[in-house]
Amino acid sequence: MRKLDGEQVLMRIFVGESDRWEHRPLHIALVELFRREGLAGATVLRAVAGFGADSVVHTANILRLSADLPLVIEVVDSQEHLDRVLPQVDRMMRGGLITLERVRVLKYEHTETS
Repeated sequence: MRKLDGEQVLMRIFVGESDRWEHRPLHIALVELFRREGLAGATVLRAVAGFGADSVVHTANILRLSADLPLVIEVVDSQEHLDRVLPQVDRMMRGGLITLERVRVLKYEHTETS
């Protein structure tokens, strides 16, 4: 495991559950890309509601259950590592949103299991 501390960059990728890359869920393909490229880690978060550029509301409300809930993929790493994968991410996405912001990493370490 490499060291990750101090000022880094948080990349957030906003997609939908139904988004695909080569017949597979896009969020899974992105997480696998990040792992393969040696990024520090990635987390996929499922939202209960949201809308994007098309202004269509997707919700987990039981009366209007959406089959396309919003997902947010978060990755924290160095600017250099993220710049290296951004062209691949862009190629894989047909829509959605990507944001970058500076963050300060206070702790990043592996938890030992017994």
